[in-house]
Order: sequence, then structure tokens, then C-alpha cells
Amino acid sequence: MNSAIELRDDKDLSRDKVLALYLANSWSSADKPDALMNHLHKSHSVVSAWAADKLVGLGNVMSDGQLVAYYSHLLVMPDRQGQGIGTLIAKRLTDRYRGFHQQVLLADGRSVEFYRRLGFEPAGSTRSMWIFQGDEH
Repeated sequence: MNSAIELRDDKDLSRDKVLALYLANSWSSADKPDALMNHLHKSHSVVSAWAADKLVGLGNVMSDGQLVAYYSHLLVMPDRQGQGIGTLIAKRLTDRYRGFHQQVLLADGRSVEFYRRLGFEPAGSTRSMWIFQGDEH
């Protein structure tokens, strides 16, 4: 794990820094910056990772605060991936929602094994389904 990383729990995030993180990861959410920032602001939890004054990672959860926690976004700057930053963010969030009836997320590609290591499992015979307005994430 990278000890030079500071985790923060506040939602007071610079629009420019958030957009730089999403654009660096080619997430289509960056194409809707007002909606993205509103989404993060209205999240139940946001955890951001900082290396000095640079935003290097971010995760958020949408929740009713009682039963269900939906892990919406988790991303790390491409040049900082593989350094444990995503794990730090995810563990902060999963610790916060431990004991909830459901902790839910969508995973694809390489992220499936990442989330398995954190204790997430495929949800039986359920299937992920969506109406999606974007190219990726």
C-alpha cells in the first residue's frame, strides 16, 4: 500500500480534478460534467484519494443508509493503478457499509477479480441489466 496517499471523506471536490480523473480513465461520465458532479454531491458516501494536491482516486456509494449500498464508481488514475489505492478506497467504503443487507456493484473485465478479492461474489443466477447512455462507464 502507498503510505503517501491521504483518503478524504468529503464531497467538496474540485470539478477540474474530478473531470481530469474521469477523462484519464476514458469514462463517459466526464461527458456530462454537471450530472457527474451532482451525482457525487448527492452520494451517500464519497471517498477520494490524494497524493499531495492531486486527486488520484475516487469511489462513491449510493444508499438508503439502512439496507442497500450500491457502489457506483471506483476509479484510480491510470499511472497509479496497481499501487493499492483502489483497495484503500474500497475497504474504507466496505467497512462503512458492513452489516448492510445488500452491498451491490457492477463489475466487468479486470475489475471482477479485484472485487472478488474484496469479498464480493457473483449474485447467484441474477443478471446485470441496464439502460446505458454512454460508451464506457
